[in-house]
Amino acid sequence: MSGAASRRRDYEERAWLRGAPPPRWLRLLPLVMLVGLTAAGLATSRRFDVGFLLAALPPLAALSYGPRATALLGGIVLALLDLPWPDLGQPGEVDLATVAFIALLSVVIAWVRSRRDAQLITVSAVAEAVQFAVLPPLPERVGPVRCAGLYRAAQRGTLVGGDLFEVRDGPHGVRALVGDVQGHGLAAVGTVAALLGAFREAALDQPQLAGVAGRLDRRLVVDSADVGNPELFATAVLLEFSDDARAVRILSCGHPRPLLLRGRTATELRVPAGLPLGLGLAADAPEELIVPLERGDRLFVVTDGVTESRDGSGVFYPLADRLPVLSEDDLAMTTDVVWKDLVRFAGSVQDDVTMLVFEPEVEEPGLGLESGLGPETAPRPES
Repeated sequence: MSGAASRRRDYEERAWLRGAPPPRWLRLLPLVMLVGLTAAGLATSRRFDVGFLLAALPPLAALSYGPRATALLGGIVLALLDLPWPDLGQPGEVDLATVAFIALLSVVIAWVRSRRDAQLITVSAVAEAVQFAVLPPLPERVGPVRCAGLYRAAQRGTLVGGDLFEVRDGPHGVRALVGDVQGHGLAAVGTVAALLGAFREAALDQPQLAGVAGRLDRRLVVDSADVGNPELFATAVLLEFSDDARAVRILSCGHPRPLLLRGRTATELRVPAGLPLGLGLAADAPEELIVPLERGDRLFVVTDGVTESRDGSGVFYPLADRLPVLSEDDLAMTTDVVWKDLVRFAGSVQDDVTMLVFEPEVEEPGLGLESGLGPETAPRPES
């Protein structure tokens, strides 16, 4: 499940800032310095005045050890400074009272840090559980459709931003949602949660995709009225796969167009672009596009964090050109490779990024009326 794995990987990379154990090198640093300085003093017959360096070891230990270990290291430092051999700096040259005060202060700092870390671990665990409840991991398979995804929140230290996705199997087939809420970061999480809840219900209740889009639009209209924000909106693309996975119905509400990867050719599907959600869809429902699918076809759906990323010269990321080259046999590997290529291209990505790839397991090539999606409509490539 690439989407969950990538989000968790980013989260764990910054774990030390949230109370998790510090990096191993930081834990080893005071011990290595202590052994190295002592060995240097033993290896020379001359006075080795490094007391000022030894005094720095307790504060270093306070960054990665608890109060007991910090106190022990402070005691060792004081003993080494007071011993006549090895001569690492005798009293009068290094003020033992000052070193003792530094060691004591380091113990207090280590105690405070340990308590803070324990609190952060608890808070982070709760926050992580809540965020995964809002945006759970993407299943590897839903009905006849294999899925993989990658999700990167723009705000550091968070798992959920302003992008959203969901894939559900129901009485009307496998339905998927990929969306992008106005703004990003924690401020958009409430809107993301509201839209996902509305989609999960509408995917089961509404027989038509237009009805699902209408429910999502109404949810945003109500929410914007409650918070007094008339400009609250979201872009989204809805997909509905037929029972035999031989066709997909696509509806877009101002969202970047999906790509159809067939063999080594990526085609941008010309889905008619409707209004974004939250601007009122009742009077003008978006037009849908029905695309016949063949064995091995893949649908690649992204948010504008991908399509609007630019390099240093202002050129947009050419996803349609890069996707055939970057596509891997493994779906999850494909999203990871595209992400790495995007970062190399743009240098840094400042927006939330979502990539979902779908591979329907088509039993037989072609599209018939038995698919349940109506007459055949060929994919319309971007001219």
